[in-house]
Amino acid sequence: MGTSSKVALCLTSLRTLVPMFASCAQAFRWDRPTQLAGLVTLGDVAVSFLVAEEGGWSAAFGSRCLLVLGWLAVALRHRRPVPCAAAVLAAGTVFYPMASVDGVSPLLHFVIVLYTAARAGHLVAAVALVAASMLLIGWGEFSLAHQDGRREVDNIALVLISGWFLSAVSFGHAARVRQAYMREAEERVRAAERERDVRARQSAIEERLRIARELHDVLGHSISLINVQAAAAVHRSAKRPGETEELVGALESVRATSKDALRELRATLGVLRQVDEEAPTDPAPAGLERIGELADRAAATGLDVRCRTTGEPPPVPPQISLAAYRIVQESLTNVTRHARATRADIRLAFAPGELRVDVTDDGRGAAPGPGAPGSGIAGMRERARALGGDLTAAGTGSGFRVAARLPLPLPAGPAGTAAPDAPGAARPARAPGATLTRP
Repeated sequence: MGTSSKVALCLTSLRTLVPMFASCAQAFRWDRPTQLAGLVTLGDVAVSFLVAEEGGWSAAFGSRCLLVLGWLAVALRHRRPVPCAAAVLAAGTVFYPMASVDGVSPLLHFVIVLYTAARAGHLVAAVALVAASMLLIGWGEFSLAHQDGRREVDNIALVLISGWFLSAVSFGHAARVRQAYMREAEERVRAAERERDVRARQSAIEERLRIARELHDVLGHSISLINVQAAAAVHRSAKRPGETEELVGALESVRATSKDALRELRATLGVLRQVDEEAPTDPAPAGLERIGELADRAAATGLDVRCRTTGEPPPVPPQISLAAYRIVQESLTNVTRHARATRADIRLAFAPGELRVDVTDDGRGAAPGPGAPGSGIAGMRERARALGGDLTAAGTGSGFRVAARLPLPLPAGPAGTAAPDAPGAARPARAPGATLTRP
């Protein structure tokens, strides 16, 4: 067969095989390196048909099978990177002494599998395969050299080949490091998002608890007094139908208490409706200066309430003043609802760096009801702890006592000189109708 006939046959075969190869690549989802290696292998096989093989038909068939074997190892390299690289090295070692024409496909196969092995984390194995390949090339050059000393691969070619192999290993390892870095960065981003979600949920939970605590403190006290005063009015009207003066007084107290409750509720709801970040987050002003009003309301139910302040009252921050007010308010609510007491003592003790609030009654307590337990004492304790203080509530043998300790800022002026009043700072006022004593 002439050379022109061989060329025509090769071109016809390529026109048939290339579309088949493209269909197989699409069906088996080969990646681009596998497709490139396959096309180069087809080209080497086609060229081998144009050159007469020195070893005859068997040597030609064997060399072509080695090319196909090397390409199959490339196609399967992701499953077993190191064994496939070793198979490509073995096929190339046998191919070059056997073939009459050196093809580039074995070198390309080896570069691809070295890159894959290094990217898969087999860096040591990839370097060892590079060293083995260079030793095999050197052994082949000295053992199969021509009689006249002519070499198939000169020194420049050896340097280039080793550079290709080492570059493939380096790029594969760099790709693995970059992939690990990207995974770590993505994990950090996901962790930050999870932490942000947790903080947002925690903030929402704390805000709901704060709102629930405010609504409980605002409504619980007033509604409890309304309940007690309404019951007293009904009792008086049944006992003495002709006397309306005390009944009118009780109903007037109910009206005043309900009015105050509605005012505080509107103030709290007004704060909740404000959506701007600079809006106030605390309800209407309430603090030590209004403890006298609490004493008057409790006294209107028939309870003997006495207030006493010890120490020199310094300027009190609004949040501390509000917490003290709510603690006294909730304590008096519990006294009027549950304690069956006749007397309640409120004591505010100022000392350097702290304010102590004590509310003591002489009640016997009430039997547990069938309803769910309240959250008043828990809410008072949460208030105190949120400000860095503490609160205890326990029986005394002759009644019940609520004792809270709230931190106060130390004066900034010289010793013995009180600091100037801070904006919004509160001072306790004498409770109307109550007793205020100082040592």
